[in-house]
Amino acid sequence: MLRSSQPLTGPNRKRCREDEALLGTILDEGERGFIIDTRSAQAAKQARMTGGGTEPKSSYPQWRRLHRPMERGRPLQESFIKLVEACNDPSLSMDRWLGRLESSRWLSHVKAALSAACLAAQCMDREESNVLVHGAEGTDTTLLVTALAQLILDPSCRTLAGFQGLLEREWIEAGHPFHVRCARSASSHARLKQEAPIFLLFLDCVWQLSRQFPFSLEFGEHLLLTLFDNAYASAYGTFLCNSEKERSLCKVKESTHSLWAWLNQPEEKQKFLNPLYSHNVLVIWPSVEPQSIQLWQGLFLRWIRPSRHLDEAWEEIQRLVKEN
Repeated sequence: MLRSSQPLTGPNRKRCREDEALLGTILDEGERGFIIDTRSAQAAKQARMTGGGTEPKSSYPQWRRLHRPMERGRPLQESFIKLVEACNDPSLSMDRWLGRLESSRWLSHVKAALSAACLAAQCMDREESNVLVHGAEGTDTTLLVTALAQLILDPSCRTLAGFQGLLEREWIEAGHPFHVRCARSASSHARLKQEAPIFLLFLDCVWQLSRQFPFSLEFGEHLLLTLFDNAYASAYGTFLCNSEKERSLCKVKESTHSLWAWLNQPEEKQKFLNPLYSHNVLVIWPSVEPQSIQLWQGLFLRWIRPSRHLDEAWEEIQRLVKEN
């Protein structure tokens, strides 16, 4: 599986012989690959006017392009804001609550992300084909799809250590701009142009996987909540800056502590483990039916719904597992 930004074909449909040769070497004679574009066909076409675009079919004859449009930027941030406002409004009746939940479209974004990841995983697992995923810049929805696809396909990514490695590789080193995407919370009155909860959407999708496959992920919800908190406000340097270059210039590794080092301390690590975990070597195929996608109450309702009883139940499960 490969990921990249969009090709810079432009309105004149420029070609890049080196790129064509590179993708050509990945496939043997007679093989075919799939290019999953996280933009709509219309958006990809419009991108040509500003220098972007898509791969011309004639120049990439062994590759088939599939469009799986996903929202990003302002629309996704507005969806997040609407959901948080609905969750924090105690005066809503049942009908109004359900209406505002639907109008926020947050669960539709979750469904779209999981669907695109399942498509990438199916191309690799069932078609035994190579896959290239790209969007506009290759730092947002591209990373979302490739990271989720690896969780679906690879059991090593579902361990605590493997998941940390996945985040480091697919989000931090690949250049997701955490600083500008997570600059403000959903409750802020500021509306920054580059803000978007792409990483939160990824964590929500991982929670959906953990709910549908409660034995297959070594880590639990507490880890996902901790990652969300640290992406927006952290005492550690792991999610600082927008790229590896910026982190190097700011000497982040030399000047700050790593979130992973804290998480992996024996006394802390135990808090993030799933006591029901059982190593599953199989591919896990999540359902993306509307009835299967649920609101992540542990995050979105965490400040208005007491979690004491759930915490006590979780502690009891951990105790029983240790005794057995």
